[in-house]
Amino acid sequence: MPTNYRFSFGPWNIHSGADPFGPPVRDEFAFAEKLEFYKQLGFEGVQFHDDDVVSDADAPWSRQEAEASQMRKLLNERGLAAEFIAPRLWEHPLTIDGAITANSAGTRKYALERSKRAVDIARIMGTKDLVLWPAREGTYLREAKDPIAAVGRLVEWMNALLEYDMEIRILGEMKPNEPMDHAYVPTTGHFLGLASLTVDPSRVGTLIESAHAILAGLDPSDEMAYALYHKKLWSVHLNDQNGLKFDEDKSFGVVDLRRAFNQVWVLERAGYGQKGEFIGLDVKALRTQSKETSTKHLRNSRAIFLRLVDLVRSLDAAKVEELRAARDYEELDLLIVKHLIG
Repeated sequence: MPTNYRFSFGPWNIHSGADPFGPPVRDEFAFAEKLEFYKQLGFEGVQFHDDDVVSDADAPWSRQEAEASQMRKLLNERGLAAEFIAPRLWEHPLTIDGAITANSAGTRKYALERSKRAVDIARIMGTKDLVLWPAREGTYLREAKDPIAAVGRLVEWMNALLEYDMEIRILGEMKPNEPMDHAYVPTTGHFLGLASLTVDPSRVGTLIESAHAILAGLDPSDEMAYALYHKKLWSVHLNDQNGLKFDEDKSFGVVDLRRAFNQVWVLERAGYGQKGEFIGLDVKALRTQSKETSTKHLRNSRAIFLRLVDLVRSLDAAKVEELRAARDYEELDLLIVKHLIG
C-alpha cells in the first residue's frame, strides 16, 4: 500500500536567520506562534531538544515536570505529537570539550544525569525516542583525548540510558565534523558498530540527516539504504547541502534534485513511514527572507518531497530492471533525467 507520509520539524527551523558568520536578521517568532504553523504547513510531528520543552534543563525536576506536562497539553490541543527528545549537551559551559567523551568525570556525570532527565521528559511528552547528536564528542586536536576510552564512553552512556528506561530507544544522528574538527563516530556505519555492543542493540538505531552524509563525502540515499537493510532507520532529517562546507541545512532538493530523488526512491521502495516513522526536516530559511516569509523553506521542502514521491511512483520500474539487466547505464541515466525534467 502507498505510504501516507507524516512530516515533522523542530521549532529551531523557524528562526531569526543567524548563521556562523552573522547575527540575527529578523525578529524571532514566539514559541506559541511557531506551534500554530505546524498544521498550517501540513506537519504533525514536533522535534524537541530537552530545553525546547522546558525553560531550564538544569532546574529542579518538579519545575521541569510541570513545564513538560504543560507542553504536552499544548501539543494535544493542536493535534500534534512529539517525535523525539534530544538532550542539548553541547551548549553548556561544562561541555566545552565534549560531554559524553569529556576528560572530566564531573562533566560526564552531568551529561548522563541531564540525559536521564531528557528520558523523563520524553515519557511525559509521549515519545520513546531519544536522539543523540554527538556534537562535541570529538576533538580539535587528536592528542587532546584518549580515543579508545572516548569510544567506550559512548557505549557506556547508551547502556546507562537503556538500563534507566526499558522502553526508550536511542537514535544516533551522526556527523563527521562541526562544531568539532573531527568526530569520533562520524557516520551511520560507525554508530551501528557501537550499537551492536550495547546491552540492547534492538533499541539503538539511527536518524540520518542528508547534509551530514554529504559532509562526510557520502551519498545520503546509500546511508539510508545501509540503515534500512539493518532495520535501523527510525528517522530522517531531509535537507540539502552545497558542497563540503559548514552545515547549510538548505531546503530539500534545491541543490541536487537527483540526489533528493534517490533518497525518496530508497525510502519509498523500503516502505519507510509505514510503521509511523516521520519524514523529518531540518532546514533553515535563507537570511534574505523577511519574518513574514520565513516559513516558506518548510512549505517548499514538504512540497518537493511529495512531488518526488509522485515521480518515484510513476517511474517505469520494469524499464529500470530491464536496463539494469542489460547493463545499459547510459540509457538508464537518460531515463532518470528525462523523468525528472518531464
